[in-house]
Amino acid sequence: MALLMIAGLAFAGYWFIRLGSNLRQAPLSAGNATADAANDATDRLQILIMGTDTRDGANGEYGSQADSSGYGNSDVMILMDISADNKQISMTSFPRDLMVPIPSCTDPKTHKTFPAQNPGQLNSAMQEAGPGCLLDAVNKMTGLTVDHFLLADFNAVKELSNTIGGVDVCVNAAIDDPYSGLKLHAGTNTVMGEQALAFLRSRHGVGDGSDLSRIKSQQAFLASLARKVRSDGTLTNVPKMLSIADTITKNLTVDSGLANPQSLITIGNRLKDVDLSKVAFVTVPWEPWTQDPNRIQLKEPDASGLFDALRAGRDLTAPAPAAPAASSAPAASAPAASPSAPPYDKAIQPVAVANGSGAAGRAQALVELLKTAGFTQTVAFAAAPVSGTSVYYSAGFQDVATDVAAQFGIPASQVQPSTAIHGVQLYVGSDFASGDKYTPKVPDNIVSQTAAQQTCQTAAGQ
Repeated sequence: MALLMIAGLAFAGYWFIRLGSNLRQAPLSAGNATADAANDATDRLQILIMGTDTRDGANGEYGSQADSSGYGNSDVMILMDISADNKQISMTSFPRDLMVPIPSCTDPKTHKTFPAQNPGQLNSAMQEAGPGCLLDAVNKMTGLTVDHFLLADFNAVKELSNTIGGVDVCVNAAIDDPYSGLKLHAGTNTVMGEQALAFLRSRHGVGDGSDLSRIKSQQAFLASLARKVRSDGTLTNVPKMLSIADTITKNLTVDSGLANPQSLITIGNRLKDVDLSKVAFVTVPWEPWTQDPNRIQLKEPDASGLFDALRAGRDLTAPAPAAPAASSAPAASAPAASPSAPPYDKAIQPVAVANGSGAAGRAQALVELLKTAGFTQTVAFAAAPVSGTSVYYSAGFQDVATDVAAQFGIPASQVQPSTAIHGVQLYVGSDFASGDKYTPKVPDNIVSQTAAQQTCQTAAGQ
């Protein structure tokens, strides 16, 4: 019995050391504030999954360093959010061409500091100062404080798909993409190795040829991967799990909080019993960037609605909660617009409320709330219907607009300058047709699929 115990401990110790030595690590942040350390076993956990396109090292067969080197660009950005009770997971994809504010970042290797960009292209954040800079940018964009990151390269996909024996993917027509090397027949195909990587990389062979079509491939692949490891008992098969862990850790960079095999094992154990219908895949709402149609920007108020739901930990597969009923009088405990007196006289600020909500009397109700908060010169008028609420301001009134937005909890992303007005205008949309506090609405059909669903990717030209 003693010999068996010693052998078991030696086996466990061997794998613990081996997996730990495989892992590469990098700082969680590139100089910005991060979350307090979460309990990987019991807390709600958010992990940013990134894929780098660097051609350094073993990735050189996919191009030259002129294409990408160093940290590389992050062509895959997926935020995995695991609820504290392990009953729901959201997988939120961020498009690579998204133009968003990127904070100042310091490269942990060179100690060079890169200035903030407003805006910058999201997938370039990692190229400058490593994965911690991308995580900082995601935190800034969403208002979240992400706990960990996982950074994988091209070889990670190839070797993982080989280790598990391939992943089934579906396409609605045959694909022969010379750019990525993807060759599939119509229907279900089992992809592994180079073909698995080609499926995830292909843009010209699927959809409209954009990165957004590639995101659909990534989501379908991960959903199929989840179904496979659940159906064949992989998560309870110790030898197979060790083989997979060995494969993954050889091709993975993690933050220092995950640079411990026990942390990865703990998180893996949390995933094994999650209902696949509660694993939601979503893509951040977007629209063409106003300055360049080849780039995209967050679509508001839809993006704010999604980020609000993520911050609240809401189940994206469940119906949205009902909006609170409008009150007939201001709440006695309603907070002031700012914690201290603003550097201006609220009583003389020109503030207007435009009612585009479709609800009769809505503007007047909000005017009364603003007057109670000290904005006594506020007026109301009817306006053309709009779906999203915004706060507009003319030159010199940004601080007033910020306080008006704060009064109702309207996100800063929906506060915009305008040359068409004087002062501040709260333009109320149908998303704020009732209630004293604004709750961004999660867009309908935000979930593109769950892990329980098999979807067929559309071939280019179909």
